[in-house]
Amino acid sequence: MTLLDYQFSDGISTIRLDDGKVNALGLEMQAEIGEAIGRVDADGAAIVLTGRPGMFSAGFDLATINEGGEATRAMVIGGFRLAERILTYPRPVVVGCTGHAIAMGTFLMLTGDYRIGPDAGSYKWVANEVAIGLVMPRTAIELLRVRLSPAAVDKAVALSHRFGPSDALASGYFDELVPPDDVVEKATAVARAALSLDARAHAASKERTRAIAAIARAIQEDDDDFDRWMAASGR
Repeated sequence: MTLLDYQFSDGISTIRLDDGKVNALGLEMQAEIGEAIGRVDADGAAIVLTGRPGMFSAGFDLATINEGGEATRAMVIGGFRLAERILTYPRPVVVGCTGHAIAMGTFLMLTGDYRIGPDAGSYKWVANEVAIGLVMPRTAIELLRVRLSPAAVDKAVALSHRFGPSDALASGYFDELVPPDDVVEKATAVARAALSLDARAHAASKERTRAIAAIARAIQEDDDDFDRWMAASGR
């Protein structure tokens, strides 16, 4: 089953997530996104990353989360490494958020150089780990810190605050809000404009502005946490 659509045109690769449901970031979806990024690299393109109408991504697959063990570790650490890969992609990345983004869905959304969301609708953008009884992973916190204001990071992490169109722009979740039907078109226009940038300078400057070392360290520490938990639980 294909979980996304890939289109390349005029130097822009559009990756549209669509599993027909909530775009859960399970291992299969992660693999397909990874393969799509490989195609983008081969095409030498900018990325527009978007979702299905009303839903960007609801985050990790909950059935795999509840399963525990190596499957959970593979999905969680794999998701964080995928986010790291997009965050460090050397060409422009524009995210057109078409609806809800929850937990890992928000972390994936925040990897874009420029993020566009809908200015209306009852959409929620929330890192809900604490609300469902999970300690926020270190990598998730570092990804939030890359984009959100310090006050917004505190609300997102400790309070599982549900951001919406009224406060997502000021918090740093988005750079721009447009009518819902215009999100993908606007994201494509921004990506097209970014193609005029000097590619070498863009890649090098982007690398300097991001806490890549902190994110890599956090991924390793989250992986170590799985080792300790699995040892303690006898898995």
